[in-house]
Amino acid sequence: MIVTPITEMLGIKYPVFQGGMAWIADGTLAAAVSNGGGLGIIAAGNAPADYVRNEIRTARSLTDKPFGVNIMLMSPYADEVAAVAAEEKVAVVTTGAGNPSKYMASWKDAGIKVIPVVASTAMAKLMTRLGASALIAEGGESGGHVGELTTMVLVPQVCDSTDLPVIAAGGIADGRGVAAAFMLGAVGVQMGTRFLAARECSISDTYREKILKAGDLCTMVTGKRLGHPVRSLRTPFARNYAKAEYSDISDEELESMGVGALRKAVKDGDSENGCFLAGQIASVVNKVESAADIVRSVIEEAEPVLKGATRWIR
Repeated sequence: MIVTPITEMLGIKYPVFQGGMAWIADGTLAAAVSNGGGLGIIAAGNAPADYVRNEIRTARSLTDKPFGVNIMLMSPYADEVAAVAAEEKVAVVTTGAGNPSKYMASWKDAGIKVIPVVASTAMAKLMTRLGASALIAEGGESGGHVGELTTMVLVPQVCDSTDLPVIAAGGIADGRGVAAAFMLGAVGVQMGTRFLAARECSISDTYREKILKAGDLCTMVTGKRLGHPVRSLRTPFARNYAKAEYSDISDEELESMGVGALRKAVKDGDSENGCFLAGQIASVVNKVESAADIVRSVIEEAEPVLKGATRWIR
Protein backbone atom coordinates (compact mmCIF):
# COMPACT_ATOMS: atom_id res chain seq x y z
CA MET A 1 0.00 0.00 0.00
CA ILE A 2 1.36 3.43 -0.98
CA VAL A 3 0.22 6.09 1.50
CA THR A 4 1.21 9.68 0.72
CA PRO A 5 0.25 13.18 1.88
CA ILE A 6 -2.32 13.39 -0.93
CA THR A 7 -4.11 10.17 0.02
CA GLU A 8 -4.26 11.36 3.61
CA MET A 9 -5.41 14.88 2.66
CA LEU A 10 -8.26 13.70 0.43
CA GLY A 11 -9.18 10.41 2.10
CA ILE A 12 -8.56 8.34 -1.03
CA LYS A 13 -7.07 4.84 -1.18
CA TYR A 14 -4.67 5.33 -4.09
CA PRO A 15 -2.68 8.46 -5.05
CA VAL A 16 -4.16 8.52 -8.56
CA PHE A 17 -6.12 11.38 -10.10
CA GLN A 18 -8.13 11.01 -13.30
CA GLY A 19 -7.50 13.95 -15.59
CA GLY A 20 -10.16 16.51 -16.39
CA MET A 21 -10.73 15.82 -20.09
CA ALA A 22 -13.30 18.11 -21.68
CA TRP A 23 -16.48 16.40 -22.97
CA ILE A 24 -14.96 13.09 -21.78
CA ALA A 25 -14.60 13.19 -18.00
CA ASP A 26 -18.24 13.19 -16.93
CA GLY A 27 -19.93 12.30 -13.67
CA THR A 28 -20.11 8.61 -14.53
CA LEU A 29 -16.39 8.25 -15.19
CA ALA A 30 -15.47 10.39 -12.19
CA ALA A 31 -17.62 8.26 -9.89
CA ALA A 32 -16.11 5.04 -11.25
CA VAL A 33 -12.58 6.27 -10.59
CA SER A 34 -13.48 7.44 -7.09
CA ASN A 35 -15.22 4.14 -6.32
CA GLY A 36 -12.02 2.46 -7.47
CA GLY A 37 -10.01 4.31 -4.85
CA GLY A 38 -8.63 7.21 -6.90
CA LEU A 39 -9.88 10.76 -7.35
CA GLY A 40 -12.37 11.08 -10.18
CA ILE A 41 -12.62 14.51 -11.77
CA ILE A 42 -15.48 16.00 -13.80
CA ALA A 43 -14.27 18.23 -16.63
CA ALA A 44 -16.13 21.50 -17.05
CA GLY A 45 -14.33 22.36 -20.28
CA ASN A 46 -16.35 24.91 -22.25
CA ALA A 47 -19.64 23.58 -20.88
CA PRO A 48 -22.22 25.85 -19.21
CA ALA A 49 -22.86 25.81 -15.47
CA ASP A 50 -26.04 23.71 -15.65
CA TYR A 51 -24.16 20.89 -17.39
CA VAL A 52 -21.50 20.88 -14.69
CA ARG A 53 -24.08 20.92 -11.89
CA ASN A 54 -25.88 17.96 -13.47
CA GLU A 55 -22.64 15.98 -13.76
CA ILE A 56 -21.78 16.72 -10.12
CA ARG A 57 -25.17 15.40 -9.06
CA THR A 58 -24.77 12.35 -11.30
CA ALA A 59 -21.45 11.57 -9.62
CA ARG A 60 -23.02 12.02 -6.17
CA SER A 61 -25.73 9.55 -7.07
CA LEU A 62 -23.09 6.95 -7.98
CA THR A 63 -20.47 7.38 -5.26
CA ASP A 64 -20.03 8.52 -1.68
CA LYS A 65 -16.29 8.95 -2.25
CA PRO A 66 -14.51 12.30 -2.84
CA PHE A 67 -14.38 13.60 -6.41
CA GLY A 68 -13.41 16.85 -8.05
CA VAL A 69 -14.24 19.29 -10.83
CA ASN A 70 -11.70 20.62 -13.30
CA ILE A 71 -12.35 24.18 -14.43
CA MET A 72 -10.76 25.42 -17.64
CA LEU A 73 -10.26 29.09 -16.91
CA MET A 74 -10.37 30.10 -20.60
CA SER A 75 -14.00 28.99 -20.74
CA PRO A 76 -16.61 31.71 -21.30
CA TYR A 77 -18.55 30.06 -18.46
CA ALA A 78 -15.66 30.00 -15.97
CA ASP A 79 -17.29 32.47 -13.55
CA GLU A 80 -20.57 30.56 -13.42
CA VAL A 81 -18.89 27.16 -13.15
CA ALA A 82 -16.64 28.42 -10.37
CA ALA A 83 -19.75 29.49 -8.47
CA VAL A 84 -21.41 26.09 -9.02
CA ALA A 85 -18.37 24.31 -7.62
CA ALA A 86 -18.58 26.44 -4.48
CA GLU A 87 -22.34 26.00 -4.14
CA GLU A 88 -22.10 22.22 -4.57
CA LYS A 89 -19.12 22.03 -2.20
CA VAL A 90 -17.23 19.47 -4.25
CA ALA A 91 -14.24 17.94 -2.48
CA VAL A 92 -11.63 19.23 -4.94
CA VAL A 93 -11.31 21.80 -7.69
CA THR A 94 -8.48 21.51 -10.17
CA THR A 95 -7.84 24.26 -12.68
CA GLY A 96 -6.14 24.62 -16.03
CA ALA A 97 -5.40 27.07 -18.84
CA GLY A 98 -5.12 30.15 -16.66
CA ASN A 99 -4.74 31.70 -13.23
CA PRO A 100 -7.48 30.83 -10.69
CA SER A 101 -6.55 33.58 -8.21
CA LYS A 102 -9.89 35.38 -8.24
CA TYR A 103 -11.82 32.23 -7.31
CA MET A 104 -9.53 30.80 -4.66
CA ALA A 105 -11.07 32.55 -1.64
CA SER A 106 -14.64 31.47 -2.43
CA TRP A 107 -13.58 27.87 -3.01
CA LYS A 108 -11.59 27.74 0.18
CA ASP A 109 -14.50 29.29 2.11
CA ALA A 110 -16.63 26.40 0.81
CA GLY A 111 -14.15 23.90 2.26
CA ILE A 112 -12.84 22.87 -1.16
CA LYS A 113 -9.28 21.66 -1.68
CA VAL A 114 -7.89 23.75 -4.55
CA ILE A 115 -5.29 21.95 -6.66
CA PRO A 116 -4.24 23.99 -9.71
CA VAL A 117 -2.42 22.55 -12.70
CA VAL A 118 0.89 24.36 -13.17
CA ALA A 119 3.37 24.28 -16.04
CA SER A 120 6.12 26.41 -14.49
CA THR A 121 7.77 27.11 -11.16
CA ALA A 122 6.56 30.72 -11.29
CA MET A 123 2.93 29.58 -11.31
CA ALA A 124 3.70 26.99 -8.64
CA LYS A 125 5.08 29.68 -6.34
CA LEU A 126 2.12 31.98 -6.97
CA MET A 127 -0.41 29.23 -6.24
CA THR A 128 1.50 28.33 -3.08
CA ARG A 129 1.32 31.93 -1.84
CA LEU A 130 -2.41 32.06 -2.58
CA GLY A 131 -3.12 29.03 -0.43
CA ALA A 132 -3.53 26.11 -2.82
CA SER A 133 -3.82 22.73 -1.10
CA ALA A 134 -1.56 20.91 -3.58
CA LEU A 135 -0.30 21.30 -7.14
CA ILE A 136 -0.47 19.25 -10.33
CA ALA A 137 2.77 19.63 -12.30
CA GLU A 138 1.82 18.71 -15.85
CA GLY A 139 4.45 18.20 -18.52
CA GLY A 140 4.04 18.73 -22.24
CA GLU A 141 3.71 15.00 -22.93
CA SER A 142 0.07 15.22 -21.86
CA GLY A 143 -2.93 15.44 -24.15
CA GLY A 144 -4.95 18.63 -24.55
CA HIS A 145 -3.47 22.01 -23.63
CA VAL A 146 0.25 21.66 -23.01
CA GLY A 147 3.16 23.70 -21.70
CA GLU A 148 6.78 23.85 -22.82
CA LEU A 149 8.51 21.73 -20.16
CA THR A 150 8.52 17.95 -20.05
CA THR A 151 7.36 16.04 -16.98
CA MET A 152 10.89 14.82 -16.21
CA VAL A 153 12.12 18.41 -16.07
CA LEU A 154 9.07 20.12 -14.58
CA VAL A 155 8.15 17.86 -11.64
CA PRO A 156 11.42 18.06 -9.65
CA GLN A 157 11.64 21.81 -10.17
CA VAL A 158 8.08 22.33 -8.95
CA CYS A 159 8.78 20.06 -5.97
CA ASP A 160 11.80 22.21 -5.13
CA SER A 161 9.80 25.42 -5.45
CA THR A 162 6.98 24.61 -3.00
CA ASP A 163 6.27 22.86 0.27
CA LEU A 164 2.87 21.68 -1.05
CA PRO A 165 2.21 18.10 -2.15
CA VAL A 166 2.86 17.73 -5.88
CA ILE A 167 0.99 15.43 -8.25
CA ALA A 168 2.83 14.57 -11.46
CA ALA A 169 1.02 14.51 -14.80
CA GLY A 170 1.94 14.09 -18.43
CA GLY A 171 3.16 10.85 -19.99
CA ILE A 172 2.07 8.59 -17.13
CA ALA A 173 -0.06 5.52 -17.85
CA ASP A 174 1.44 2.57 -15.98
CA GLY A 175 3.30 1.54 -12.85
CA ARG A 176 6.69 2.51 -14.23
CA GLY A 177 5.45 6.05 -14.79
CA VAL A 178 3.99 6.17 -11.29
CA ALA A 179 7.29 4.97 -9.79
CA ALA A 180 9.23 7.54 -11.82
CA ALA A 181 6.93 10.31 -10.61
CA PHE A 182 7.60 9.37 -6.98
CA MET A 183 11.35 9.28 -7.61
CA LEU A 184 11.09 12.85 -8.96
CA GLY A 185 9.45 13.99 -5.72
CA ALA A 186 5.74 13.73 -6.49
CA VAL A 187 3.29 12.19 -4.01
CA GLY A 188 0.69 11.20 -6.58
CA VAL A 189 -0.05 11.07 -10.30
CA GLN A 190 -2.73 12.28 -12.67
CA MET A 191 -3.57 10.23 -15.76
CA GLY A 192 -5.84 11.18 -18.61
CA THR A 193 -5.07 9.11 -21.69
CA ARG A 194 -5.09 5.80 -19.78
CA PHE A 195 -8.68 6.42 -18.69
CA LEU A 196 -9.81 6.78 -22.31
CA ALA A 197 -9.77 2.98 -22.31
CA ALA A 198 -11.90 2.67 -19.18
CA ARG A 199 -15.20 0.86 -19.72
CA GLU A 200 -17.01 3.72 -18.00
CA CYS A 201 -15.55 6.31 -20.39
CA SER A 202 -18.24 7.38 -22.85
CA ILE A 203 -16.07 8.31 -25.85
CA SER A 204 -17.00 7.09 -29.32
CA ASP A 205 -15.87 3.64 -30.43
CA THR A 206 -13.71 5.30 -33.08
CA TYR A 207 -11.89 7.36 -30.46
CA ARG A 208 -11.23 4.33 -28.25
CA GLU A 209 -10.02 2.27 -31.20
CA LYS A 210 -7.56 4.99 -32.20
CA ILE A 211 -6.14 5.07 -28.67
CA LEU A 212 -5.78 1.28 -28.51
CA LYS A 213 -3.96 1.26 -31.86
CA ALA A 214 -1.76 4.30 -31.19
CA GLY A 215 2.01 4.12 -31.66
CA ASP A 216 4.87 6.00 -30.06
CA LEU A 217 4.82 8.80 -32.64
CA CYS A 218 1.04 9.04 -32.72
CA THR A 219 0.57 12.62 -31.49
CA MET A 220 1.37 16.15 -32.62
CA VAL A 221 1.03 19.65 -31.18
CA THR A 222 -0.96 22.38 -32.90
CA GLY A 223 -2.16 25.80 -31.81
CA LYS A 224 1.15 27.44 -30.91
CA ARG A 225 0.38 30.37 -33.21
CA LEU A 226 -2.65 31.29 -31.09
CA GLY A 227 -0.74 30.80 -27.85
CA HIS A 228 -2.69 27.73 -26.74
CA PRO A 229 -0.85 24.63 -27.96
CA VAL A 230 -2.81 21.38 -27.90
CA ARG A 231 -1.58 17.78 -28.22
CA SER A 232 -3.78 15.37 -30.17
CA LEU A 233 -3.55 12.28 -32.36
CA ARG A 234 -2.19 12.72 -35.89
CA THR A 235 -5.46 12.81 -37.83
CA PRO A 236 -6.59 14.59 -41.00
CA PHE A 237 -7.98 17.40 -38.85
CA ALA A 238 -4.71 17.87 -36.93
CA ARG A 239 -2.62 17.84 -40.09
CA ASN A 240 -4.91 20.31 -41.86
CA TYR A 241 -4.87 22.59 -38.83
CA ALA A 242 -1.07 22.46 -38.69
CA LYS A 243 -0.86 23.48 -42.36
CA ALA A 244 -3.29 26.34 -41.78
CA GLU A 245 -1.19 27.62 -38.88
CA TYR A 246 1.66 28.37 -41.25
CA SER A 247 -0.49 29.85 -44.00
CA ASP A 248 -1.77 33.40 -44.43
CA ILE A 249 -5.13 32.52 -42.86
CA SER A 250 -6.26 35.03 -40.21
CA ASP A 251 -6.16 34.17 -36.51
CA GLU A 252 -9.95 34.39 -36.42
CA GLU A 253 -10.33 31.86 -39.23
CA LEU A 254 -7.75 29.60 -37.63
CA GLU A 255 -9.56 29.68 -34.30
CA SER A 256 -12.89 28.90 -35.95
CA MET A 257 -11.39 25.77 -37.51
CA GLY A 258 -11.14 24.22 -34.06
CA VAL A 259 -14.63 25.02 -32.83
CA GLY A 260 -16.49 21.81 -32.05
CA ALA A 261 -13.65 19.56 -33.22
CA LEU A 262 -13.23 17.80 -29.88
CA ARG A 263 -16.91 17.09 -29.57
CA LYS A 264 -16.91 15.62 -33.09
CA ALA A 265 -14.24 13.18 -31.94
CA VAL A 266 -15.75 12.33 -28.55
CA LYS A 267 -19.40 12.02 -29.49
CA ASP A 268 -19.44 11.41 -33.25
CA GLY A 269 -16.17 9.55 -33.86
CA ASP A 270 -15.58 11.81 -36.87
CA SER A 271 -12.13 10.72 -38.10
CA GLU A 272 -11.89 13.49 -40.69
CA ASN A 273 -13.04 16.52 -38.72
CA GLY A 274 -12.56 15.48 -35.08
CA CYS A 275 -9.73 16.46 -32.75
CA PHE A 276 -8.74 13.33 -30.81
CA LEU A 277 -6.86 14.58 -27.75
CA ALA A 278 -4.24 12.16 -26.42
CA GLY A 279 -0.93 12.19 -24.62
CA GLN A 280 2.37 10.80 -25.90
CA ILE A 281 1.91 7.75 -23.69
CA ALA A 282 -1.08 6.55 -25.73
CA SER A 283 0.93 3.68 -27.18
CA VAL A 284 1.04 2.07 -23.70
CA VAL A 285 -2.77 1.90 -23.55
CA ASN A 286 -3.65 -1.41 -25.19
CA LYS A 287 -6.76 -2.83 -23.54
CA VAL A 288 -10.18 -1.86 -22.26
CA GLU A 289 -10.73 -2.37 -18.53
CA SER A 290 -12.70 -0.88 -15.67
CA ALA A 291 -11.64 2.42 -14.12
CA ALA A 292 -11.16 0.65 -10.79
CA ASP A 293 -8.80 -1.89 -12.37
CA ILE A 294 -6.77 0.92 -13.94
CA VAL A 295 -6.36 2.73 -10.62
CA ARG A 296 -5.42 -0.41 -8.72
CA SER A 297 -3.11 -1.88 -11.34
CA VAL A 298 -0.86 1.16 -11.80
CA ILE A 299 -0.16 1.28 -8.07
CA GLU A 300 0.37 -2.47 -7.81
CA GLU A 301 2.79 -2.23 -10.75
CA ALA A 302 4.63 0.70 -9.17
CA GLU A 303 5.29 -0.92 -5.79
CA PRO A 304 7.85 -3.53 -6.90
CA VAL A 305 9.55 -0.97 -9.16
CA LEU A 306 9.99 1.38 -6.22
CA LYS A 307 11.21 -1.43 -3.97
CA GLY A 308 13.80 -2.40 -6.56
CA ALA A 309 14.85 1.13 -7.44
CA THR A 310 18.28 0.75 -5.82
CA ARG A 311 19.16 -2.66 -7.32
CA TRP A 312 21.89 -1.13 -9.47
CA ILE A 313 23.72 0.44 -6.55
CA ARG A 314 26.71 -1.52 -5.18
